[in-house]
Amino acid sequence: MLTLAIILPTRDERDNIAPLIARIDAALGPDGWEAIIVDDDSSDGTADEARRLAAADPRIRVIQRVGRRGLASAVIEGVCSTAAPFVAVMDADHQHDPQLLDAMLRKVRDGEAEVAVASRFVEGASADGLADAHRETGSRLANDLARRLTGVSLTDPLSGYFLMRTGTFRTLVPKLSGIGFKILLDILAAAPEPMRVVEVPLNFAHRRSGDSKLDRAVAFEFLVGLYDRLLGKLVPTRFALFGTVGAVGIAVHMAILAVLLGGVTATFWKAQAIATFGAMSFNFWLNNWLTYRDQRLRGPAALLRGWMGFCATCSVGAFANVAVATLLEGRGVVWVLAALAGIVVGSVWNYALSSRFVWGRY
Repeated sequence: MLTLAIILPTRDERDNIAPLIARIDAALGPDGWEAIIVDDDSSDGTADEARRLAAADPRIRVIQRVGRRGLASAVIEGVCSTAAPFVAVMDADHQHDPQLLDAMLRKVRDGEAEVAVASRFVEGASADGLADAHRETGSRLANDLARRLTGVSLTDPLSGYFLMRTGTFRTLVPKLSGIGFKILLDILAAAPEPMRVVEVPLNFAHRRSGDSKLDRAVAFEFLVGLYDRLLGKLVPTRFALFGTVGAVGIAVHMAILAVLLGGVTATFWKAQAIATFGAMSFNFWLNNWLTYRDQRLRGPAALLRGWMGFCATCSVGAFANVAVATLLEGRGVVWVLAALAGIVVGSVWNYALSSRFVWGRY
């Protein structure tokens, strides 16, 4: 009888899948569980490897997502695809120990807690698998901030390894943002009342194969979660992040414009065009690092294509930017205000198209 579904979000984890399934089998035995591999169209053939395993093992299922990325949304799709009454979420890189699954399941099934969390920071645990001391410090800081957001006292509310009743998860799905990596934080913050949570110590291991999908900006997940809880229904979270990056880009734009008008060229439209291109390149880099960090473009080829796509999709917005700014400046509006007006006109267009064609399906 199916009892537990284990959701394994993957991206470029081909070499980790088979050994992890073997470890899960050793921990839980041959029956009562299924592994749902939710793959974000990995370039290394992770989905094909998962299908190869599934052909010989009915406990393995595969969801290959084309044009959709992000750990949180992958978990949501995986949970909504299972009939198991309990669901666990864990990484596929072997940093999470499958031996904890049985104890976590018993605690939730017996009613000790609504959510069982494998913690890197509770007594008896270890965070040795974190990349470095800076990342561990950042993770602890983010955890402290997250506790203030959720009202739940946990040592590791940003853990990516947890188990709960599937029905409880599904009731919260309409309230989840589905953005970023920290789905547990999203769940705890979305619950109408603080959830009863129990922690089990986790020895957070080094990943077995491949590169980490995370970086040192761990506390950024808290900021995204905080904004989404407070203002996400008024202004979409991604648009707010895009706008924040754009605000920083304004400073870059103005700095370039001031330098050019200060001695390089006296022709306003030329200076505005160069400043727009410079700010556009800066905005692409920062959006790729922050706004779309769960869908981040990696590698020289992907970055070059993304940058070219960003510039192309934003070209109409850039044209409107330059045209409006030049028109206003020609009619006597001070150049700073003229430039700002041009930036505002192009921003909504830039967000809509770049979201779709650079970090989206195409």
